[in-house]
Parts: sequence; structure tokens; C-alpha cells
Amino acid sequence: MSDAGPAAVDQKTLWNGAAGEAWVRGQDVLDAMFRPFEAMLAEAAAGCRGRVLDVGCGTGATTLAVAEAAPEAECAGVDISEPMIAAAVAKAKAAGSSAQFFCADAQDHGFADASIEMIVSRFGVMFFRDPVAAFANLRRAATAGGRLHVIAWRSADENPFMTTAERAAVKLIPDFPVRKAEGPGQFAFADATHVRGILEAAGWRDVSFMAVDVACEMPEPALRNYLMQMGPLGVVLNKADAETRERLSTAVRAAFNRYVTGDTVRFDAACWTITARA
Repeated sequence: MSDAGPAAVDQKTLWNGAAGEAWVRGQDVLDAMFRPFEAMLAEAAAGCRGRVLDVGCGTGATTLAVAEAAPEAECAGVDISEPMIAAAVAKAKAAGSSAQFFCADAQDHGFADASIEMIVSRFGVMFFRDPVAAFANLRRAATAGGRLHVIAWRSADENPFMTTAERAAVKLIPDFPVRKAEGPGQFAFADATHVRGILEAAGWRDVSFMAVDVACEMPEPALRNYLMQMGPLGVVLNKADAETRERLSTAVRAAFNRYVTGDTVRFDAACWTITARA
């Protein structure tokens, strides 16, 4: 996931509205762009025989990859977004996958105690309104020695691609909504010390961080739709008139020229791989 507005926006409302619908529309491009992270999590889960939970599973690509890598495990994905869960269910059915999906908030969902061998997430754990409570709930659900293995963004400064659109747009819209550093959002887990404190307060041990910089790409023809639909700019454009949409999309697209080579958009994603044990 990436956040689509100020932290004050209720996450359930956000992801069951325009943000969730945008991810469903763009799922093929987004899944291809983030496939390297999907592969990392699938490799980490290979060999699991118990239950594996994908938190903030979105439209399900990572859950399906984990289910394929760990065929003897029971793999499930959870997300607060009904449209994304519906897309994940359809994707699993089309793929003939055994992966299951359900719509719930992992922060307070009543998981069975000590029932989950491994918890994974691809960009899905930075949006909890109370992260200590959320990770304590997941810790309660983990088996003794159960593993946590999640991927989260590092800082906005280390991920200029992810903020290029809003930096270009703010020059044209003075009151453009600015991301808040605190609270739920794409870069909420940028500070490793802060996140370590969250996990340890929630009862996790052996917390470890590894910085990973991963080359990602998308087809250039998909870039304009990506810019029009995703992140804070997508929220603004969803409410804008046709003239404003065209003016903004043209100006913002030009700001991405440095990432375009031929028919491919390339950028590096600066992230943390975060692991811990119950």
C-alpha cells in the first residue's frame, strides 16, 4: 500500500473508497512493480507448514505467492478494504489457489490464540491507528517462536519517486494536502528505533532491521494512470474537474522524465525488511 492522504483520514474509510478502488484498477501494474518484494516474502515463508497470515494483503498477490511457496501451509490474507479483498478472492479463484481472504482490521480482529506460524506483509503494516495494540494482537495470535517478516518503506527522502507527484502538484495547488510525518501512512515505519520500540512494547523479541534497496519498474504507458489514481494526488484529482485533471497530470508527468528510459519507468525503492519472533 501507499497512503492516499493526510494521517487524519480514517484508514477504513480511505481504503474502502477511492484509494481501495484505485488499487483494484491498478493491481496488475502495482503487482508487477512490487514483485521483487513479493518474491522475498514467498522465499521467507517457504517451508512453513502451519498458518501464514499476510497482513494488509491488498488484492492478494503476495498471499498467492506465499501459498505457492509453502503448499503445506494454510495461507490467508487480511485487509480492511472490501474492494481489494473481493479482487483477491477473484484472483485466488482464477489461479486455483488454496489461499483464503477475509476483510477485517488486524489491529483488533479476534484471531485464535497461538494459531499463526508466520506473519508477513508487503507494505501493509504502516497504517494501524494504534500500532502497539495491533502488533500485540498479532503477537497474541502467533505461535511460540512464531515469525514476523514484513517489508515497509524507509523515509520519504530516501524514496523520491514516491513523492515526486505531490512535490510537482504543490507548485500548482497551494493548498495541496501535505503528508503528516506522524500517524498512519506510507512512511510511518521509516525510523527503525521508533519501530523497534513499537514491536518490543507489543511483546516481540529478536527484532531486526535490514535495509534493502530494490529496483522496480513499470511500463511508461501506465505511468500517467498511476499518477492520476494513486497517493495524495489521486485523492485530489478524484475530486477535480476535467480541466484541472488534465493540467495537473501533464505537469506532474513531466516531473517523472528522469525516471523514464524508453518505454520503461525505473526507480529504486528504499525499504526495511523487519523480522522478529514471538
